[in-house]
Amino acid sequence: MLTAIDGSESGFHALKESFKLASNEKSWITVTCVVPSYEGDLDTVALGSVMDSIRKPCEQALEEAKRIAKSEGALIKTVCEEGEPYERIIDLSEEENAELIIMGRRGMSRLERALMGSVTARVIGHSRRDVLIVPRDASIGWNKILITTDGSKYSKAATERAIDFAAAYGGEIKILSIVDVPAEFYGEAPDAVEDLVNKAKSYVEDVKKQAEAAGVKAETLVREGESYRMILDVAEDLSVNAIVMGSHGRTGLKRLLMGSVTEKVIGYAHCPVLIVKS
Repeated sequence: MLTAIDGSESGFHALKESFKLASNEKSWITVTCVVPSYEGDLDTVALGSVMDSIRKPCEQALEEAKRIAKSEGALIKTVCEEGEPYERIIDLSEEENAELIIMGRRGMSRLERALMGSVTARVIGHSRRDVLIVPRDASIGWNKILITTDGSKYSKAATERAIDFAAAYGGEIKILSIVDVPAEFYGEAPDAVEDLVNKAKSYVEDVKKQAEAAGVKAETLVREGESYRMILDVAEDLSVNAIVMGSHGRTGLKRLLMGSVTEKVIGYAHCPVLIVKS
């Protein structure tokens, strides 16, 4: 596992939670903090002291990570990286062959929650690894998992991961599919809406069969409404421990924007959100 911290309280909270997951999964953890590259005059005599100053917050954060790890009885490797944060996090995850990237989510304002931090968005958009976002004060757990499905190959990959976690931890899954269409559809094309609802029911039933075949208890839900609101409402109503979502393949600018549903779920969810890459 790779846990990325930035010296914030939310980052250290995610680190502590990653220790629990690593212990259960018998995994090792690399902890990284990234400092920006120096853009000044490379010929300056004071370059050494400038770089020391730039690296100091990173090194302090990693020293604190070591202190926390020691108090928790965890073994970690720390790496202070320099460069574009999202690129270095992704590159390091590849170098370390990490199966999972763990990042914290700060307690943010309403606007900031709707517009996720660029580093997190870029890591999710460009990485080939699964990414787990842990809100401040939330705990990582797999006893009750909410999985969203739309029948795509991306949601199928997420389904497999959710079932694996539920089976390993003796948990159960709640399977949600959402019909999100403009209000005028109900008056102009009621048959089309009914068809979408029936498709959604078939998606969740297929996942339920897959879960039960793996010995995992599953419950199906179909909702009509705005996707991210339905996901958040169901997650809160059912008090789930985690939300698992697939990451739709995107290129260029769309990778950075990611899609409002994913961004808003991550921004507003009270529990960890796992984004599974196909």
